[in-house]
Amino acid sequence: MQNSATPTHCPYCALQCGMNLTPVPDGGVEVTERADFPVNRGALCGKGRTAPAVLSSSVRLTSPLVRSGGTLVPATWDEALDRIAGELLRTRTEHGPDACGVFGGGGLTNEKAYTLGKFARVVLGTSQIDYNGRFCMSSAAAGGIKAFGLDRGLPFPLEDIPRTGCVILVGSNPAETMPPSLRFFTELKENGGTLIVVDPRRTKTADQADLHLMPRPGTDLALALGLLHLIVAEGRVDEAYVAERTAGWEDARAAAMAHWPEYVERITGVPVPQLREAVRMFCEPEAAMVLTARGPEQQSKGTDTVGAWINLCLATGRAGRPLSGYGCLTGQGNGQGGREHGQKADQLPGYRKLDDPAARRHVAEVWGVDPDSLPGPGRSAYELLDALGTDIKSLLLMGSNPVVSAPAAAHIEERIKSLDFLAVCDVVLSETAALADVVLPVTQWAEETGTTTSLEGRVLLRRQAVTAPEGVRSDLDVLHELADRLGVEKGFPTDPEEVFEELRRASAGGAADYSGITYRRLAEENGVFWPCPTPEAGEAEHPGTPRLFLDRFATADGRARFVPVSHRASAEEPDDEYPVLLTTGRVVAQYQSGAQTRRVDELNAAAPGPFVELHPRLAARLGAAEGDPVAVVSRRGRAVAPARITTGIRPDTVFMPFHWPGEGRANTLTNPALDPTSRMPEFKTCAVRVETVES
Repeated sequence: MQNSATPTHCPYCALQCGMNLTPVPDGGVEVTERADFPVNRGALCGKGRTAPAVLSSSVRLTSPLVRSGGTLVPATWDEALDRIAGELLRTRTEHGPDACGVFGGGGLTNEKAYTLGKFARVVLGTSQIDYNGRFCMSSAAAGGIKAFGLDRGLPFPLEDIPRTGCVILVGSNPAETMPPSLRFFTELKENGGTLIVVDPRRTKTADQADLHLMPRPGTDLALALGLLHLIVAEGRVDEAYVAERTAGWEDARAAAMAHWPEYVERITGVPVPQLREAVRMFCEPEAAMVLTARGPEQQSKGTDTVGAWINLCLATGRAGRPLSGYGCLTGQGNGQGGREHGQKADQLPGYRKLDDPAARRHVAEVWGVDPDSLPGPGRSAYELLDALGTDIKSLLLMGSNPVVSAPAAAHIEERIKSLDFLAVCDVVLSETAALADVVLPVTQWAEETGTTTSLEGRVLLRRQAVTAPEGVRSDLDVLHELADRLGVEKGFPTDPEEVFEELRRASAGGAADYSGITYRRLAEENGVFWPCPTPEAGEAEHPGTPRLFLDRFATADGRARFVPVSHRASAEEPDDEYPVLLTTGRVVAQYQSGAQTRRVDELNAAAPGPFVELHPRLAARLGAAEGDPVAVVSRRGRAVAPARITTGIRPDTVFMPFHWPGEGRANTLTNPALDPTSRMPEFKTCAVRVETVES
């Protein structure tokens, strides 16, 4: 352990809050304030404050486990690695390289994500790799690329939010999902700006809003189109901006004009006067922003929904200008960087497309392989998981817990059980790891050095502060050892800085260009925003790019593209058998599948288990009282949890958090219907019925 405080970053959400880790006399570390980091200025939520609890050997894995006689038993590292390599080789030999699947995670560092993608394509030769970040912001990414030619969660830093005039926050609850960020919205209001929140629930964030719109789940697309209709009808289009900086307006305008206010009110349930007030609040200031999150994005029409909100920004001149723009509040800690460098099924490092011959040549040269040897694009996350046990026979999984986090989770659990072989690298024995044939205990945030990329596109350095327990190794060690056993002796270093140096070369010239970023700079600065290319000879270091699109968009002609979209129904609408809508989300004291936070006593005391949030009118029809067990039933399964009765939700909607396994597993219910472009599942809306349960 180091003798003084180590500056680093929180292991949880994409804010990547700054913190110091300070040694304590009885061993271990405690979190102390790091006020110099501009995103959180020392503030932390409960998850960040208690993050060192998961470092304890009492709650985490410290020895490899190998299944023997149906039971996971301790094994040596050589035994475990030999078993994994042998099974992957057998699968590849008997069934071909695409019978080997790889599934990554949005919490892996850039170095791990990069190496995992390289391992899949160079060592295994498989196209079957994706990661749980597909379930995070893939719809926003697809919408951003269509409109702007480039996707970065936020094309501006968070510090711009308090200085704009109005923010429309769509399907996001930062008061619970990323609490330190709430101050940006509080400061916005203190500065005279306004906040509009779009959410079917009266969340803690909605309590802060100047205007709260409560649409039916799955109707955010119609809502955005209705607002754009009013903008046109009221003469609020910035015609000069549209002519100078965009293309495709006429078709988008025509699509919006088919969504008149009264029609949109019938679809969404949002009254016309509120629609008109939202337009006034958004259009009157000189600058404004739209920020989306999982609410509008986790839908089978998520890409179109994002496109509709972007159209709203473009029509009013609120993109590519100071203090204005569209952005996505990324959820997972390295959800941004995790897909930029090769975990995603269709991407190579630097945000390059896998089916682009020039991209393949560039990356293959860095890797020292023939471009023709690289496989093509593979399946998206849900499609990959759904194929387990059929043509995908073996799976290597790192940093993900799909038994809890995947849609139609009971089905995915069965697919995982049907595999010939499953290897999992994780910090804890998650519900998915418990099904594995081999489990490898790996290092976590405070025990390793590596980079992550925050929702702002800010590349950050996490520093090692403690030594991992004996018996624990890094994911980079695992991939090095497996590559060696599978006949690739070079190209998989275990030193994260060495990996990052190769990542810089691989990303050079790509959309997400990290080539001008070094560990030295990251140690000296509070992060560097990509793109940050290598300077020409004799030039100063590139400063990074905090704000994108101010001069031009990342399209061939520099113009943003309107994309014409129209409202369509969700994949599953209520009917007589399933008359209620379910939406899902998070609570402040737990994180994602809960694999780590559910092992922290303080967090469990604050959020001990699942619940079903329902309106008093629905509760009265059921005869359910506060705390009574109720069953939520969809076409995919049944979940049971205590009732939480509140007027802060629509009467036609129920809400469940998705952090828990077992009978309260919300994702037993959710619909895997996929967006045709992003391949995002429809987590945010499905048809259910609610029943009382005998206690």
